Amino acid sequence: MTKPSFDEIYMELAEKLALRSHCVKAQVGAVLTKDTRIVSLGYNGPPAGTHNCDIEWPTEGCPRDSKGSCSLALHAEQNAILYATKNNVSMQDATLYVTLSPCISCARVIFTTGIKKVFFKDSYANYKGLKNDEGVDFLRRFGVDVIQYKK
Repeated sequence: MTKPSFDEIYMELAEKLALRSHCVKAQVGAVLTKDTRIVSLGYNGPPAGTHNCDIEWPTEGCPRDSKGSCSLALHAEQNAILYATKNNVSMQDATLYVTLSPCISCARVIFTTGIKKVFFKDSYANYKGLKNDEGVDFLRRFGVDVIQYKK
């Protein structure tokens, strides 16, 4: 039996975490690691203590903001980073596994926290119908190693 790589394990975990999402539009999971250890997890959805979109608005999802995005949701990588921050976990040189490539806003946060490598499964640009993955481009421009995960 072949042992799975850490990349396989962490991306599979991110995929499983995505199933916990309360979003009716897209389910995204994230795993934040450092030195082959998990330091935080996250999935997209509203902040704890607010509405769960799949219960409150099961068919259409939460109301849209002025840019047409979810008005309540935190992105999976935001949730993982916020939890690590709340618990005083350094993310310097950490690796992030996420099922959807980071949007530009998340990319800025990823860069600022010192995360040095990002593995993503699917393209945010393809999901949103955009010309390019702005978040991926931003991270690469500033030295973050970004890799589309292929099993």
